[in-house]
Amino acid sequence: MDKDEAMLRLIRGNEEYQGSRSAIGDISPAVRLKTARCGQTPFAVIITCSDSRVIPEAIFNCGIGDLFVIRVAGNVIDNHQLGSIEYAADHLGTNLVVVLGHTCCGAVDAAINHDPEGYIKFITDEIQAAIGAERDPYKAGCLNVKRSIALIESSVSIRKDEAKGLSVVGAMYDIETGKVEFLKD
Repeated sequence: MDKDEAMLRLIRGNEEYQGSRSAIGDISPAVRLKTARCGQTPFAVIITCSDSRVIPEAIFNCGIGDLFVIRVAGNVIDNHQLGSIEYAADHLGTNLVVVLGHTCCGAVDAAINHDPEGYIKFITDEIQAAIGAERDPYKAGCLNVKRSIALIESSVSIRKDEAKGLSVVGAMYDIETGKVEFLKD
């Protein structure tokens, strides 16, 4: 599936999700058996926050094998996430990477309003580098998404894949409405 078809599928899936009362992606025994025997062919990589309210498969109305999901608090990027993205692009043929931030993000709030200690500080330091002096949570979330995109696009492997049709985009998920807004450059 090319990047434009993948994007359209995500948009349509999100529209269906907004009015749904339950997840409707294919999680049937048949698709489990198919992916076990034939492997996975996800049409998109989603890098998103670990927040329990952000469930990419539900948000985009997808089932088993549809999405290659990478979750980390604050949807920050490091070498582990880059390696996972490169794997999905190079070995699974995925042509769309979406960095999905969200409203009411605790990691963004911590970077704006707190000075955490311990390992959380690794996450908030990354977010702080993205947001600078921005104090509006939504704008800060967008800046954080854009920094993650820039870090992904700094990968030599990803740049080569972009030349062959891979696209890296940003989006924000509203946890109240369920709507995903794809960000403009």
